[in-house]
Amino acid sequence: MFEDESEVYNLFISQLNQDSDEYHRFIGKLEASHDFQWKNHAIPGETDIKKLKEQMKLVDVVVILSGLYSKDKNLIQKEIDTAVVLGKPIVIIRPYGMENVPGSIEQVANEVVGWNTPCIVNSIRESSQSEDL
Repeated sequence: MFEDESEVYNLFISQLNQDSDEYHRFIGKLEASHDFQWKNHAIPGETDIKKLKEQMKLVDVVVILSGLYSKDKNLIQKEIDTAVVLGKPIVIIRPYGMENVPGSIEQVANEVVGWNTPCIVNSIRESSQSEDL
């Protein structure tokens, strides 16, 4: 059975600001996957819990770029905590070029993946489906 390629995945992708190399590298990976449609609902650098909840309310999956964790632990932790409270599936992307995920954030993840585009896309699709169950 083929998946409907026209489905758009609503994502919240962690980001500190729009100038982050790791963020741009990740977006490039998603854009390189021609059979994967997505929309990012995150607003860069938003720290207010109420606004984070509004951004995450309708998303299918929260994607945490764990390489950003060391740059702003408080913000990334707020994003993770908000996703957990809302019951959103969390996909954690390992820091670029590294295997270890910082802190204890790996424990809340539905999936932890590296920077391989098909693995990223598959983990988002699978995590999105787990929310529907």
